[in-house]
Amino acid sequence: MDRQRTKPRPHAGLFRYSAWDVLPAALAYAHLALLLVFFLAWPQMTWLERSAGAVLYALAIGWSLDSVSHNFIHNPFFAFEPANRITSLVLTLALGTPQTMYKYVHMRHHAGNSDRIGADGSTVDPISLYQYGGDGKVEPAWSYVLRQFWRDDGPFTVARAIRARRPREARQALQEFWAIVVVYGALLVLNWRFVLFLAPFYYLGHCLSFLIAWYEHAGADPDQPIATGVSTYEPIYNWAFLNNGYHAEHHHQPKVHWTKMPAVREASRDVQLAAGVRTLRYAHFLGFLDRAAPRVATAMPARQRG
Repeated sequence: MDRQRTKPRPHAGLFRYSAWDVLPAALAYAHLALLLVFFLAWPQMTWLERSAGAVLYALAIGWSLDSVSHNFIHNPFFAFEPANRITSLVLTLALGTPQTMYKYVHMRHHAGNSDRIGADGSTVDPISLYQYGGDGKVEPAWSYVLRQFWRDDGPFTVARAIRARRPREARQALQEFWAIVVVYGALLVLNWRFVLFLAPFYYLGHCLSFLIAWYEHAGADPDQPIATGVSTYEPIYNWAFLNNGYHAEHHHQPKVHWTKMPAVREASRDVQLAAGVRTLRYAHFLGFLDRAAPRVATAMPARQRG
């Protein structure tokens, strides 16, 4: 299949590629607005309401990282570039993660496609399932999900890596980082209990994203371009996560707009079948429920066994 033909074409109007991007754009701004409402309503809320809100906060982080924020990386929503920079800042503040730094890490993820450890003892993909696996197998799900958050490079390390090729993006990345420091620092001064209470849920939100990532790639074949992801066609999940379930299709043709993924699936169905593309019956974050899926061999590094 010719990848050049699948690149999104510019869309006349406010949105760069599709008027459907009004949906993820609105959700990005609504996410930040709801977080602000949560902060303002905190003093009047019961602890049960606060706990429920914190759980929703965690779920929203995992959801956006694999839907709205993710799609914004590949196909920025707006034709007007300043609107994209503002939206990047909005996502940054809603997620507590610099969007431009997330973009850099995610594009390296696509460069490696959860690759195996190479001759130099490392992987191209910084979040590859093989990076901390053993015996040529992927890392167990529980270890990957709980530990990957702590393995991320620091913001200044990421900014230096971005600066090597894209100085303007490096400046934007650092501006987003300092925006987080200022805004969340102000929230800490205004209501330190709110920030500290949400901190573990922030971590859990990222764990949810890593859980999704594990099932997006466990059992995939990083050596076959068409089979580097694991897909699920569960309709409710794809509706809520903007077709993130079409993950093999996305990794094969990452510039295809999220609204076009079902068409890519239909066009490549026979080729995928021949390549043995792995699929799940359930949403990625429920992949452990899919007893019909072949078991994925996992192992820890020998030095961590005991």
